[in-house]
Parts: sequence; structure tokens; C-alpha cells
Amino acid sequence: MKLEPYEGFGGKVGRTFAGSEPWWPPRPLPPPGAPNVVIVLADDLGFSDLGCYGSEIATPNLDRLAAEGVRYLNFHVTPMCSPTRAALLTGVNSHLAGVGHVAHSDPGFPGYAMELSDNVATAAEIFSQHGYATFMSGKWHLCKDSDLSEAGSKHSWPIQRGFDSFYGFLDGFTNLHQPHRLYQDNHVVEIDTYPEDYYFTDDITDRAIAMVKSLKAADPSKPFLLYLAHGAAHAPLLAKPQDILKYRGAYDAGWDRIREERHRRQLELGVIPAGTELPERNREQNHDVQPWDGLSPRERALFARYMEVFAAMVDSVDQSFGRLRSVLEAMGEWDNTIVIFTSDNGASREGEARGTSQYFRVLRPIGTADTFEEDYPRLDLLGGPQTTPHYPRGWAMAGNTPYRLYKVNTHAGGHQVPFIFSWPARLAEGGAIRSQYAHVTDVLPTLLDLVGLEPPAERHGRAVWPMAGRSFAPTLADPAAPARHTEQYYEMIGHRGYYRDGWEIVTLHQPLTPFGDHEWELYHLAEDPTETTNLAQGDPELVRELAQAWERAAWANQVLPLDEGSMLRWVQRPATEDVFAAPVTILRGTPTLERYRSLLLIQARSFTVTVALGGYRPEDQGILVAHGDQGGGYVLYVEGGELIFVQNCGAAMRRLSGGPLAGGAREVSLVVGAPGSWQWDPSLLVDGQVVAEDSGYPMLSAMCPFEGIDVGIDRRSPVSWDLYERHGPFPYSGALRAVTYAPGQLAPDAGARWVELLRERGRKYE
Repeated sequence: MKLEPYEGFGGKVGRTFAGSEPWWPPRPLPPPGAPNVVIVLADDLGFSDLGCYGSEIATPNLDRLAAEGVRYLNFHVTPMCSPTRAALLTGVNSHLAGVGHVAHSDPGFPGYAMELSDNVATAAEIFSQHGYATFMSGKWHLCKDSDLSEAGSKHSWPIQRGFDSFYGFLDGFTNLHQPHRLYQDNHVVEIDTYPEDYYFTDDITDRAIAMVKSLKAADPSKPFLLYLAHGAAHAPLLAKPQDILKYRGAYDAGWDRIREERHRRQLELGVIPAGTELPERNREQNHDVQPWDGLSPRERALFARYMEVFAAMVDSVDQSFGRLRSVLEAMGEWDNTIVIFTSDNGASREGEARGTSQYFRVLRPIGTADTFEEDYPRLDLLGGPQTTPHYPRGWAMAGNTPYRLYKVNTHAGGHQVPFIFSWPARLAEGGAIRSQYAHVTDVLPTLLDLVGLEPPAERHGRAVWPMAGRSFAPTLADPAAPARHTEQYYEMIGHRGYYRDGWEIVTLHQPLTPFGDHEWELYHLAEDPTETTNLAQGDPELVRELAQAWERAAWANQVLPLDEGSMLRWVQRPATEDVFAAPVTILRGTPTLERYRSLLLIQARSFTVTVALGGYRPEDQGILVAHGDQGGGYVLYVEGGELIFVQNCGAAMRRLSGGPLAGGAREVSLVVGAPGSWQWDPSLLVDGQVVAEDSGYPMLSAMCPFEGIDVGIDRRSPVSWDLYERHGPFPYSGALRAVTYAPGQLAPDAGARWVELLRERGRKYE
């Protein structure tokens, strides 16, 4: 039988079968015996938050990993989650990779595009090109808000950046009991309600295990890269009841005592140099911590409970890793698997001085009032699905023991984190400790070095930025091998730092104050790793030299302009986002409208919500429209014939009754005025007639409401827990055609009205 050549294969297929050499398109093959690679990334985990780094938290699986592998004691990331993730996956400094800050805004500067640059290649892209399967489960946080919806560009989503499979969320955090928006590959996972025992850490671990099992069943010889990126222990602090119970009473002694005990254990374990001084309690302006002994009994009870929940979250991450390891062992894959465990930044101070039961309150740009009297009655609910807590910054101080300050800061507490490396087939010395300086940009070059892969020169026809990191592979086998990463800049929200050969300059920048050499502190980390003795006055020439090096690095890595604290970054957005504040009609049956699109319909402005009914009947009831969740939001519903509007203001609930809804009603409207002072004035109308009105409701803002808009139902985490307990998601039983949102005027004090003023205000400090 004769076959005609097929042009698509250049005539190489189909000459004859008998006696012909077969030809198939080449496919990439990994090096012989290539190891699997597992990168496990925790969120907001401080240097001392694992047992093997001095913690009292039970982390037996990670402690075992450290006992069999290598612990790095001088490993550094960036002081913020998104930039660390960008640097980890690309080996390029975060600003040059396009993600110089948390990935939510787009102020119009290349170092802060808040999406991965086209000029960087990710670990997933590189390993995939060499025949690896590439999997990701968990938190991404490397694409900007405007790209999160179904209409957004997906060019900085996990699948488009090299992962074969992805399961998790794209935002910066989520509700671990009732996640706001999950994605599988490139589509949203539609969920109305979660099982009562659902927990996100368990879910992403199950998915990661399933990915690996499926691959190895299909082709046992194919190696994989797995990136398991936890949402824990980022706020909101949420954990399983049984895990919280394990830590009941464990933190009654307070953060000062816990910090001292961790420091003592660290010295015993050898994870800090002998003689390392524990700095005094953080006392810096706007960063200070109250003495535990000076707190009232009620304060101590509430603040200890916050830490119990945090400990339970870390415990759950450890359990997750133990389950993954057990599966890899059962499959015979453990010995030839490289495992890395680390954190994306130091412990977080976002709960500020007194913590909160409602995380979104501390994110508001106008600051946060003392809400202790609202938080204390919710003590027994903390960690469960009815709260969104974060601990006071005293616990973040303890988490970063023995280092100063917190996430965001360029002092060591912001970026010196635990780092564990394991490869049983190749590491002869278990329980080793390494003190060489290493940086998160070194991880990908090290993996490529160990596996034997070359980084690409191009990606999709564009030149790839050279990696800033250097392989630390020599230090794995040789404790005396010199550090190869000898200089590194740091920057976050105006805080700056520069490291060179054991010396460091660093600033603690106060918002809207001048930048300059006067801010620099100087430390000899080789002798003073905890930054206790500022040598700047004694060696101004070295300060000047390192400051100039920082300046050169800033220009080379797209760090500028610096954030001077005017808040311009948060309100300066491209004109392409204007469409998100355009009116929209949402038909019943539409999946939940994405968070950012939903938010811009109401953000810092008046708005009208019009519900088109098909003629109300007295027996009809249910949700008309819901926007938000237990962290804050609002819901309009009919129950027992009464029209009701409820706003969840973060624990405090406001209720406005429209009275009995007349039979035959065709239209219900919620009209919200925005008179200023971060307040809303709501009114209810039925068929154009006002039936109720009120004033002085707190304006929801920042990332709240966090869940998007639902029509005819309140999916996942409910706005009103009382309503949810009575009816669940409470789908409307009558005819509901659509809901129309019409955004109105911006509030007089809305930030978007003051872009030019903010820009001018900031110029004074450039």
C-alpha cells in the first residue's frame, strides 16, 4: 500500500510502511534519572514559627524533613508575598519581574505592573520545556485585580505561565472555610455551599496528591514539578476546631514570654549563632508592641486566642506536608524528590496593636478604630467561619524571633525566613545546618543546576532577563563553601535595604517624610545578626557606598519611583479599568460576578441596585441580591413577606426594613447615597416609592466586599449568618428576571477625585 506524503510533516510520513524508518515529532525529554521537584510555600510564616526553628507549635513532619535534610539559617525573601512568589518562580528580582508590590494595583510603572513580565520565564515554563509535568495547587497572586474576571487577560495566570494543571485561588488570600472564588486551570469552580468540614489546606493538598497520582499512573517515568502554595497562615486566621483545641491555653503566658522561650530554644538548636542577642521589644514609631503584663485580663484572653488559631493553621500545614510525603513514599518517589519548604515573607503585623475579629477593617485606607469591645464577645467564634481574624502585631514579633520588625519591613523580620531543603537520594548528611547567605532568587538557579537544565535565552520570541540569583548547590554538600550571592537590594513601600558581604544598610521609612541618607541604619550582620547596634554614625563612608549601590540596583531593577506614602499607588489606575464601573444588568442564573468588577460598581460612590421581579406573590421569599460575605457586605431579601436590607459592617450588623412587600410588586430598588466621611445613606423603594431610608452606614471599602455579586441567592460565605442558619443560601422562590447596578457619583472624599493632589503631595518627597 502506498501513502502520499503529508505536507504537515515535511513529507517524512507515509512513503511506505515496509522498510521505512518511522518518524515522529521530537518531544522534550528530561535528563536520565531526573528528580521530581516539590516546592512548598507557606504564607506569612515567621522565622521561628516551626518547631525546628524554635517554635512550640507541633510541626513533626517538617521537623523530620529538617532532621533528614538541610536547614538554611540565613535565607531571605522579599518582605511581601507577591514579589517573593515572582522572584521564586523566575530567579529574577521582583521589581524587574514586574511585581514590586502586592499584586492588586496597576499604577502605571513597569516595576509595579503586578503581573509577570513577558521577559521572564517561570520554573514551570522551563521544566515543562524539558519534559516535566508541572502542577500547582494553592495561592497564585501574580496577576492584577483587573485580570481576575472571565473577561480579563489570562496571560499572567498559572496555566499561561507554564503549569499543566492548577487548582486554587488567584487573589492574595481567601476564607479557608468558605473560599470566595476557586479556579481549576482556566475556569471558575462554581460552588453554592461548602461541606461543613471543608478546609482549604486539606483541599489543595488533596488536589496536589491527585495530580501526582494521576501522572505516575499514566507514566511512572515522567518527573514532575509541584508547586504547593499555601494560603495559610495569611489572614484571615481560620482553622479546624480540633486543631485549635490542641493549643487552648498555650499562649496565655503572652508574646514576651513566648519570644524569650523561642530564643532560648533557637540557641539550643543552633539555628541562631551562639551569643545572638534578643533585641528589645519592638518600640519603633508605628511599629511598637505593648508589654504583655500591661494588658488587662480580657485583653490577654482575646489576644491569646488569636495566636491559638494561628498555631492551628501552621499545624495544619505540617499535617498537609505529612500526607503528601506519605503518598510519595508509598509510590516509591520520595528518595528521588527534591523538596523545598519556605515562607513568602516574615510574620505579618496587619492586625496592628490589638488584633481584629474582622480583617477587612484593618485594610481600610482611613485607618481603624479600636474595636476591642466588638471583638471580645466573639472570642469563642475566632477561627471559625463566622469571623475573619488577625492577631495583634505582638505575635508577629514573636513569630519573627529573634529578628526585628515584620512583613513589609526591610529589617530582617520582614524577610529572613525558614528554608528547608531535602533530596534523600543525594544528600548524605541529614540534619545539616547552613549559615551562608542565600536569597529567594537563588532557588530556581539552584534547581536548574541540580537537575542539569539550562535557562532559556528567549520566551515567545522575546529576550529573557538574566537571573539575579546564583546556585547555592555547592553549599548543600560543603558547609564551608562560600556564599555565591553576596549583594542584594530590598525595597517595600519606601523601606529600603542593601546587603553586601555581611554588612547591611536598612531604613524604616515613615510615610510622607523625606527620603535620604539620614534614614540609613548600618549593621555588621556577621557579628550582629539581630540588628541591635546601629553603626551608621561611626562609618558614614560605608553607608554612602552601600547607599550608592542600592541606587544603582534600584535603577537596574525598575524599583523607582519609590512609594512615599501618599496612597497614589492605590487610586491611580489605567483608563482600561473604567469599564468595570459601567452599569451592568445581571440575569438570574449568572455565576457570581467576580470580586473586583463587583467592587468597582460601589467603591467610594453612590449607587442604585434595581431588582426586576416578575410580579411578587405573598408566598415568595429569598435573596434578591447579595454582595459580600462574613467579612463584610450587604444583602437585600424578602422573608415572611417583609422586604429587608442588611449590611454587614464587619461584625456589626445594620438592618433596614421596607415593611410588607405588596402583592404584584414589579420592582425593588436599593438606592445608596455617598455624602462623604466614608458613610452611606441607604433607601429602599418599591415600584418607585420610598418605603424606608436611613443614614450613617459605614462605607465598605478596600477589598470589602470580598465576594462578588449574587442574584437570587447568597453563595458560599453568607453576608448574614443568622439568615444563613435559617435558610442556607436562600434562593429566591419567585420570579426574578435580573438585577441592574447603576454606579453614581464618587463620594466627595473618594481618593480617585484627588489623584493630582496626591501626585503633587508625593512629589515633595521624591
